[in-house]
Amino acid sequence: MATNLELFADYFQIHLMDDDSEATETGIGDVWTEQAVLDGLGVGEHALAIGTAVNVFVEVAIDLLSGRPDDDSGDFDHVVEASLNLASGRLVVAGCTEHLPDAARFDMPAGWTRVRTSRRNLQAAAFPDPECEDEPEDKEEIRIQVWPALHSQPDIIKRWTPPNA
Repeated sequence: MATNLELFADYFQIHLMDDDSEATETGIGDVWTEQAVLDGLGVGEHALAIGTAVNVFVEVAIDLLSGRPDDDSGDFDHVVEASLNLASGRLVVAGCTEHLPDAARFDMPAGWTRVRTSRRNLQAAAFPDPECEDEPEDKEEIRIQVWPALHSQPDIIKRWTPPNA
């Protein structure tokens, strides 16, 4: 069963991190290379930064799983995976500038996990109809699936490239 959140994607990103990591030591500030921006995925030592198409609120569904989910990337615009070490066994999911003590927390088995982030509705969210702004169909939707898994390299499963504005 998924937990639904609405997060403010300030600076076009949301963060996932181990609960024991300090915000200053996650390494997130240094992950946004040109390639990471294109991938929509910044991988730090203790955290992941997930790029968004918008700098407003996004709908986020968190699914904690016991194993790798089936591939349903055809239902999404952009899908990426990366490993995250949850040494504490608690995953923190937050908007980029959210007050961390107030962020959502989820219990997971301690150790390495795999995180698949699937994003959809990116075209409508990034380029909304000016006459229909702030409609639910204009919101970016993000599904984050997390399961225990050995460490492996990040993977860009499906890439969305915004059209020239």
